[in-house]
Amino acid sequence: MPFPVTIVTPAEGLTGSRQPLELLEAALDRAGLGLRHFDDEGPLAQIARTSSAVICALQSEKAAAGFVRAVRRHNDRIPILLYGDQLTAREIPQAVLSRIDGVVNAYEDTPDFLARKIKREVSHYLGQLAPPFFAALMRYASDGAYSWHCPGHSGGTAFLKSPVGTLFHDFFGENLLRADVCNAVEELGQLLDHTGPIADSERLAARTFRADYLYFVTNGTSTSNKIVWNSLVGPGDIVAVDRNCHKSVLHAIVLTGAVPIYLMPTRNKAGIIGPIPRSEFSREALQAKIDASPLIADKTRRIRLLALTQSTYDGIVYRADAVKASLDGVVDALHFDEAWLPHAPFHELYDGMHGVANDRERTGRTVVYATQSTHKLLAGLSQASQILVQDTTGGHFDERVFAQAYRMHTSTSPQYAIIASCDVSAEMMAGRRGPALVEETITEAMEFRRAVIRTGEELADWWFGVWGPDTPARTGLPDRAEWELTTDADWHGFDRVDDGFTMLDPIKVTLMTPGLTVHGAFSEPGTPGIPGIVLARYLAEHGVVVEKTGLYSLFVLFTIGITKGRWNSLVAELHRFKSAYDGNAVIDRLMPAFTAEFPGYAGRRLRDLCDDLHATYRDADLAELTTAIYTEPVEQVTVPGDAWSAMAAGRVEHVPVDELAGRTTAVLLTPYPPGIPLLVPGERVSATIVRFLQHEQALAVRWPGFTGITHGITDIGTGRTVACLESPPAV
Repeated sequence: MPFPVTIVTPAEGLTGSRQPLELLEAALDRAGLGLRHFDDEGPLAQIARTSSAVICALQSEKAAAGFVRAVRRHNDRIPILLYGDQLTAREIPQAVLSRIDGVVNAYEDTPDFLARKIKREVSHYLGQLAPPFFAALMRYASDGAYSWHCPGHSGGTAFLKSPVGTLFHDFFGENLLRADVCNAVEELGQLLDHTGPIADSERLAARTFRADYLYFVTNGTSTSNKIVWNSLVGPGDIVAVDRNCHKSVLHAIVLTGAVPIYLMPTRNKAGIIGPIPRSEFSREALQAKIDASPLIADKTRRIRLLALTQSTYDGIVYRADAVKASLDGVVDALHFDEAWLPHAPFHELYDGMHGVANDRERTGRTVVYATQSTHKLLAGLSQASQILVQDTTGGHFDERVFAQAYRMHTSTSPQYAIIASCDVSAEMMAGRRGPALVEETITEAMEFRRAVIRTGEELADWWFGVWGPDTPARTGLPDRAEWELTTDADWHGFDRVDDGFTMLDPIKVTLMTPGLTVHGAFSEPGTPGIPGIVLARYLAEHGVVVEKTGLYSLFVLFTIGITKGRWNSLVAELHRFKSAYDGNAVIDRLMPAFTAEFPGYAGRRLRDLCDDLHATYRDADLAELTTAIYTEPVEQVTVPGDAWSAMAAGRVEHVPVDELAGRTTAVLLTPYPPGIPLLVPGERVSATIVRFLQHEQALAVRWPGFTGITHGITDIGTGRTVACLESPPAV
């Protein structure tokens, strides 16, 4: 049974006879209830999350009170029953009585009656665990009815008519395939119309996330972003956009025909993207950008939408309350792209740092949207996303227009398992469960950070670092003040920060390798220099896949699914890499799959490889170059949508990289890593960007397998080209 009844007894054992409890256990077994036993020092989180009920047989009032309080931190709904000889309300503290579901006295009722009473509590609890849509989907999938609608595999039956299909069926299981249904199933409701159980679940999720409206999206936050934009923005509208935005926001600019002005973030020399200065969020600064834009003729037009990346890939989070207060009435709508921040509403560490919170002060005129990837840090399946809306005090949100944009981008054949994961991931965060999960995630991230720092302090030679404040506390939760970016702090490496305006989210961990400081200083020859891509390749071959790789850094994402075993295994692997580096181990033995793919490295040794690649980076000063390409001024030539239209119509030239300087790109140019676009369609290619692309190609030739790629470049065999707008005819 996946949810057994848990019986908790004192670690030192029960005093007196165990016989009444043994008789109750036998009756519970006859009633068909699974059982397991823990003492009061057992894993409380596991007890709270995987039990159908808890029978607490602790004899000390203090022990019982502490146990009940601890379980309730993780689960505010699981039935908890106290077991004893002669328990009464007069003897049980009020703090315990208010948090339990009943009392079981050993000698008052028969064991079988008590078992039926407990079974009733269990049935009620398990019956209301699943939120509305997931519950309806389970009922439908287990009903046993024949389906005469698409998809054509008919609940998985089609797969059983083929050997490879049978393999597929056995791998994914019947439940997933029976739950893969058509939108013709009325009892499940309609995602496109937000009706039935889907609507019920969206309303519950809106309460959990403190939004006025919440909509599930099954095509990822890339689609969520486009839905928001298409509901608000039309051709010629002025939009203000974080230059660090996800490419889906830039795609939305292209799709809507909007005219962008950009908010420019800072960067440090380690390649980590920093915050946009607070001064850029003022009416005056935005108007100055409009006045300077060559693409805006009417300088008096209002800004329709401002989009902000919250948080950045590297974990920089803005004080959303301050942004909303500054821009209320200045822009018609605010869009917080919170793909990496769905956990923020559930912990006090992030108070005021997330866009939508209907228990905080509302804007008067500016509607606030947040788009979140529940699959990134919560428990959604890939592509699970949601849109949150907080309306103004005057009610400016137009749900009718939004509904049309939603239908424009949402499939008429949505994947119901993704909808169910949206539903379940929201329900997992309801009540006290969300704060407990987020606090556990923060704690695990802090313990990992402290383990890395402590190891570095204990070792006599080199070790890895973690980007962030080296806080003095070595236990407990972080102090928010220590994680706020300030002008007097040296650890972040940013030139421009505003005190009290941004913070680093501690669960976004950037692991730093030796070789480069955040201020751009390369280590000298003879000292360790370990490019991040080498460590990333090694870790991947040993079962550790990181989220992002920088020049001398790796991004390690802590989610609600991270465990102590997982991050301790990463620490152990770092030790093994250090030993291999110090011993200058042969790469073939360390990474046999890699050397099979790139045989040119066979016979080479790890430290020698790192030294040579580090020298290449240092000689080219890649820290300076990769910073300059993102921070130098960008020249806008034409509206992004017009540049894209020219390419779609074939009015482009495919220009070799060496000849790109001064040309106008018709595509997004996006280096991976970090996956942030350098140029948007309609912008001029600078000499600095050409130099970067040339270095990228040279590195790919010299160091195959250890370089990134730039999307937007086409390699046609005769050379690398970029689609650019046709040059005007010579006069």
